[in-house]
Amino acid sequence: MSLIAGALILALVFSKISNIIALINSLTSKLSINREFITLLIKMTGIAILTEFAVSICKDSGEAAIASKLDMGGKVIMVSMSIPIIAGLLETILKLL
Repeated sequence: MSLIAGALILALVFSKISNIIALINSLTSKLSINREFITLLIKMTGIAILTEFAVSICKDSGEAAIASKLDMGGKVIMVSMSIPIIAGLLETILKLL
């Protein structure tokens, strides 16, 4: 029952997220921000939400070991996705120096 309730809540949240993404896209077009970075940030946010949801399901099912591995995997994926953002930030800092 809790799995169905969680999936329903997640579906309702995702419908609201589309409005947030539209707002971010409109702000990005008005500002001089690299769209690639914004896209990566949105993807990373989605991965964080889905990872947390999966971890919660595993913990509710009594599978703490799997939950900790899912949590670590989500973090590794997000760090690997953030490398282009970090590289762009370092390039900007070097240009300022």
